[in-house]
Amino acid sequence: MVGIQIPKTKYSGRIKEVTIGTGNSAITVGGQNCLNFYVFEGEMPNKPVISMEITDCFPEEWPDICKKPFEDVLDDPVSWAKKCVEEFGAELLTIYLTGIDPSGLNRPVSDSIKVVENIVKQIDVPLIIWGCDNIEKDAEALRLAAEVCQGKNVALGPVVDKNYKQIAPAAIAGKHIVVASTPIDVNLAKQLNILLIEFGVPENKILMDPTTGGLGYGIEYTYSVMERDRIAALIQNDDKLAFPMICHAGREIWKAKEATVSSSIMPEMGDENKRGIIMEVVTSTMLLLAGADIVVMRHPEAIRAVKKFIQDIKQ
Repeated sequence: MVGIQIPKTKYSGRIKEVTIGTGNSAITVGGQNCLNFYVFEGEMPNKPVISMEITDCFPEEWPDICKKPFEDVLDDPVSWAKKCVEEFGAELLTIYLTGIDPSGLNRPVSDSIKVVENIVKQIDVPLIIWGCDNIEKDAEALRLAAEVCQGKNVALGPVVDKNYKQIAPAAIAGKHIVVASTPIDVNLAKQLNILLIEFGVPENKILMDPTTGGLGYGIEYTYSVMERDRIAALIQNDDKLAFPMICHAGREIWKAKEATVSSSIMPEMGDENKRGIIMEVVTSTMLLLAGADIVVMRHPEAIRAVKKFIQDIKQ
């Protein structure tokens, strides 16, 4: 009987490794020379990581099902961060600076930076500091965050083509990581990476945020672009796209009506106490399969399920 030879893809590229944090709690992502979890074709030395999200102020817009696990700490970001680490086993935290959003509370940047500073002093796990997606406010906030996080090797984002010249110098000076964020486009992602490298950002200090869509057409489009990023990096050996990717699944899912609408209004959608969690699990899993190295998630139950998926499939 003739044995079956299963064809395997040969990869010429490798994703660069990026380390967030310092000391024993530091996390390294990237390093694979194959598509995520395709360990029968190559190596995946570092497992993908889940980052738990917190905000610098009370998350008014969060649905009740997401507030409940943290209801005793939502008014205190430091206690919230500690609970994520001590009770839910967070290896990585993302701090969203929603309080400075001009379309929301529009708080002074200094207020949010004080929150970041307090968390940095009391939490050992690596941190991602994420702005409010306002170009001017983010430029100011992330520059200051780089200063108060000196020596902590945090990741700063979103860094975009319109503010990288303001943020990158602070990141370089503080030896931090920049998260290059572009709107779901391979060419734009490559272009911003080139700009950052030419500006002097070390290649082991860049993460890519390809922008994330939720379930439905959004996730299909996101998946296809992420897949093209990885094919270009690994098969076409395009080293300007060979950076670890971060995706923000939690906030995309939980802002969707379908995740929280009551079953009394839309009974065909099923139990709202389970639906959003399932949507977050499915979306995060798809992003990991598409090539994500870090996925930012919200609900602890969804996080447990995705962590188990990573553990089971990585073996």
